[in-house]
Amino acid sequence: MSEQTVSASEACQLLGVTPATLYSYVSRGLLTSHARDGERSKHYARDEVLRLAARRKDGRRAGHVAQQAIDWGTPVLESRITQIEHGVMRYRGRDAMALAHHATLEETACVLWEAADTDSFFHAADIAAPAHWPVLREALRDRLPLVRAMALLAAWPPLPDLTGAQWMRILAAALLDTDIGSAPLHLQCRMAWRLDGGFDPVLRAALVACADHELNVSAFTVRCVTSAGVGLSASLTAGLAAVSGPRHSGDTLRVRELIEAVMASGDLAGCLNERIAQADHLGFADILPGFGHPLYPEPAGDPRGRLMLDLLQQHAPELERLQPLLAIAATGSALTGQSANVDFGLAAIEYAFDLPRGAAQTLFVLGRSAGWIAHAMEQAASGSLIRPRARYVGQFEAS
Repeated sequence: MSEQTVSASEACQLLGVTPATLYSYVSRGLLTSHARDGERSKHYARDEVLRLAARRKDGRRAGHVAQQAIDWGTPVLESRITQIEHGVMRYRGRDAMALAHHATLEETACVLWEAADTDSFFHAADIAAPAHWPVLREALRDRLPLVRAMALLAAWPPLPDLTGAQWMRILAAALLDTDIGSAPLHLQCRMAWRLDGGFDPVLRAALVACADHELNVSAFTVRCVTSAGVGLSASLTAGLAAVSGPRHSGDTLRVRELIEAVMASGDLAGCLNERIAQADHLGFADILPGFGHPLYPEPAGDPRGRLMLDLLQQHAPELERLQPLLAIAATGSALTGQSANVDFGLAAIEYAFDLPRGAAQTLFVLGRSAGWIAHAMEQAASGSLIRPRARYVGQFEAS
């Protein structure tokens, strides 16, 4: 016990504070004091004191700012790609939702990459797939699109001379289980899913709305991997790995499951209330999957989710699944106080069009690949290695 604790005077010395400040740390819950039998003075766990000393030292070097920055907080690096402010997202200074109303993903990629035109995409289909691709495609045919794409991209030879446009063509083929094509990417999606041409604006806008989202998990992963000096092949593969998590684009799968559960229950409000109660009981961060976003204040909420639901009503009002989806969005918003977000919008497109499971992720990942490439380009141009520091809070040896 004596080797693991320190006296008040020793704690003050380790922390560089007065006894009054030490006692204030105890009252604020930063330290715990321990009484010893037969002694009036208090003792303190040595490891706890040393951890607090490390935090105080780090705090003087803006360590607390860095800690807060990791979770939706203060910006940690500079970028010229995407800005999210006051509920508005801009690509290179241009309103992203306005772009989504008229631009293609290829045109949006050129905005993000600061490229002059989309010519690179028209020539990007002139790529010969590796000989083993057909065999891999067949073996992965029944897997989710993202799982298939991760395997197929990892199996592609890491050729350094392939352009961003070529990699997006390759990724589209992997996600959609098609040959590498030359058609606009939203048309490739529509043809692979055998949809009516009238739905093109919905698919095109969804891809554009997902093209980038500032320094999200996958974009930061791409930048970290790129900073190590790898090429686009490895950077995109890292982005796919990051985006596969249930707290990134994998949330669209949870929303699809929620929609199906509500539709099967026959009791919309009751089913949603039950899900909310379960989330509260289990301590989930989100009240209901598909609703709310930390970067977009209510009542307006996530403009991407709003855009997709609006376009579904505009271009596919006759779909029998649309009205129930809109009712789920409205009821979920009323119960949580949060608007439908991008994950709900993508899952709504998947469900309304009766697309195969994972189609929402396909739209997200194919669109987001444009942003990943932009981040890789910007990071590579900076020439810097991303290497943050960690604050040690583990065991300390006794002195």
